[in-house]
Amino acid sequence: MSALGPLPRRIAVALALPVTLIAAWWITSAGSENFYFPPLQTIVQTFGKLWFSPHALSDVVPSLWRFSVGYLAAAFLGIAIGIPVGASRNLRNVLEPVLEFFRAIPPPVLVPVLILFAGIGNEMKALVIMFGCIWPVLLNTVAGVRALDEVLAETVRSYRIGRFARLWHFTLPGASPLIFTGLRQALPIGIILMVVSEMFAASDGIGFALVQYQRTFALPEMWSGIILLGIIGIVLSLIFRAIETRLLGWYHGLRQSQRAG
Repeated sequence: MSALGPLPRRIAVALALPVTLIAAWWITSAGSENFYFPPLQTIVQTFGKLWFSPHALSDVVPSLWRFSVGYLAAAFLGIAIGIPVGASRNLRNVLEPVLEFFRAIPPPVLVPVLILFAGIGNEMKALVIMFGCIWPVLLNTVAGVRALDEVLAETVRSYRIGRFARLWHFTLPGASPLIFTGLRQALPIGIILMVVSEMFAASDGIGFALVQYQRTFALPEMWSGIILLGIIGIVLSLIFRAIETRLLGWYHGLRQSQRAG
């Protein structure tokens, strides 16, 4: 019988591979004289000096602000459009060709176009993030609404429950597992587009800093910025998981009871 409890055992399992990879990187890079692949010890020292300084706020805060605005706008629009599209077959038939056309456009290619209309400020970068993040949210919302139990839907209609009450107490809870799947898929897309958008006509942000470090051959600084992006991704994922567990506790509990039965 294991001496560790369930929670410590899960934490140990989750950290085993990252710790192993970091240790392997540290050992194999120790004493490296390769200009492009400096020792991990040098990168870690640079990370502490660079990203824990007041100057770092001028790059990290704008990036997180653009990401938050673009991601939340994509979440709102994706759910707001996806619910009526999923509920109406006629609306799906009308909008599907247009949605498929726009979904096929890579968001980075819109940067030059958006610069013409929105300039090079935060609006352009937030729009790029929103355009890339909206599709997984929208498509999963449509799928979640279409998968609602038809018997329950007919029961709700037969009792003449109002539209708002039907949306709040039936449609959103029933579709929420797939909606959260789309929101989770959009999270890394938003981080990628945050960096890509800041590599074009920007004066601050993590993506802008990475390009500057690459152009000036500040390789330890560049690697430390890449590590920072990974840490941001992990933190955002943990925050999202905590929110999902809080809001979908009933769903996860139902699935566990079904498996146990």
